[in-house]
Amino acid sequence: MGGNGEASRPVLIVGGGIGGLAAALALARKGMASTVLEQASEFGEIGAGIQLGPNVFRMLDRLGVRQRVERTAVFIDHLIMMDSLSGETVTRVPLGDAFRARFREPYAVIHRADLHAALLDACRETDLVRLEPSRAITGFRETDSGVAATAADGEEIAGRALIGADGLWSSIRAQLVGDGAARVSGHIAYRAVLPTSKVPEDMRWNAATLWAGPGTHLVHYPLRSWGLFNLVAVFQSDKYVEGWNEPGDRDELMRRFARVRPEPMSLVERVEEWRMWVLCDREPIKGWSRGCVTLLGDAAHPMLQYFAQGACMAIEDAVCLADAVEAAEDDFAAAFLAYQEARYLRTARVQLMARFLGEVYHAGDVRRELRNHVLGGRTPEQSYEGLAWLYGGP
Repeated sequence: MGGNGEASRPVLIVGGGIGGLAAALALARKGMASTVLEQASEFGEIGAGIQLGPNVFRMLDRLGVRQRVERTAVFIDHLIMMDSLSGETVTRVPLGDAFRARFREPYAVIHRADLHAALLDACRETDLVRLEPSRAITGFRETDSGVAATAADGEEIAGRALIGADGLWSSIRAQLVGDGAARVSGHIAYRAVLPTSKVPEDMRWNAATLWAGPGTHLVHYPLRSWGLFNLVAVFQSDKYVEGWNEPGDRDELMRRFARVRPEPMSLVERVEEWRMWVLCDREPIKGWSRGCVTLLGDAAHPMLQYFAQGACMAIEDAVCLADAVEAAEDDFAAAFLAYQEARYLRTARVQLMARFLGEVYHAGDVRRELRNHVLGGRTPEQSYEGLAWLYGGP
C-alpha cells in the first residue's frame, strides 16, 4: 500500500492512548501511514495497573510488541475472589500450566504506562506513524476525498479516513452517533500504588485478588517486577466528577470500607493518596461507523472495568480494523462496516458482562450467600470453560 495521490495521505487517529497507538501500529504493519492527534501536550498514560488476558497476547504478537510488553509484565499465578466480610475464599482460578494449555497463552498484569510506552516506542520506530501532541480535536468534516478533522484552534487536518479513539467522552462519537452523555454506573473507583516494601508480607500474593463486599470491593496485584502493588477500591456512590484523575477523599473511603476485614484493610490503610474516577459506560450499539469515519475502543464501546478487558478490547479492535482495511483494498467505508460487523457483538457481550459482574462483586445478604455458594462449587475446568468465549480468540 502507499504511493502517490490519495494513498499518500494519512489515516487520522484522534486520541493517543492505548487504542489509538495500537491502531496506528496495526495500520503501519500493513504499510499504511497514519497521524495520531493527541490533545495532551505529550503522549503518556495516567492510571496504574491493567490486566492482560490470553486474547490480547495474540494481538500483541500481531503488532510485534509482545516481547516489549512481557519485559515489564508480571505473570500471576491465580485470579482470586475473597469475601471481604468473612475472609473466605469464594473462588480461585489457577493461571498455570492447565490454563496455558487450555488457552495457549498466559495471563499477566502490567502498569498501564508500561503498555502504552511499548506501543509508543514501536510507533516512533516507524516512519509510517506521525505523532502530534497538543492537538485537541472537536469534530470532523467529510470531504470529497476523505475527511478533515477540526482542531480546537479552527485548523483542519486532512486525511483519507478518521478513527475516533478518543475515549469515553469522545468528540468524534458525539458527532457521529450523538447519543448524549455516558451512563453513570453509581460506582466510584479509587486507585493507588504502594511500594511493595509497604505491603504486609502476608498480603504479597502473586495473584489478581478481589475482595468482594456489599457495595464495595478491593482489587490488588503486583506490578513492575514486584516493585509496586496496584490497588483499586470501588464503592457505590451518586457522586459524579468527569475525569480519570481526580483527588480521592481518604476519609470517605475509610467510612465505606468500615465493615471490611483487617487483611485487605492492611493495604488500604497504608495508602496516603488516592486518585478517583466515576465509573461510566454506555449502552451497546451496532452502528459506530459512517463513510470513512469510525470509532475504536472506549469511544465505540465504553465498558465498566469489572471484566478487566477495556484495553484488551481496544487492541483487538485495532488489529481487526487494520485487517479489514487491507481486505477491502483501502475502501475505507466498506472496511469500517466490516470491522464494525466483526466487533459489535463481542464487545457488547463484554460491556454487559462487566455490568453483571459489578452486581456480583457488590452483592449483599442472600445474593452474597448465593454468589459464594455458586462460585465456590466451580472447578478450575468449569471456570476455564466459562471464559472460553472471551479468551479463546476474537
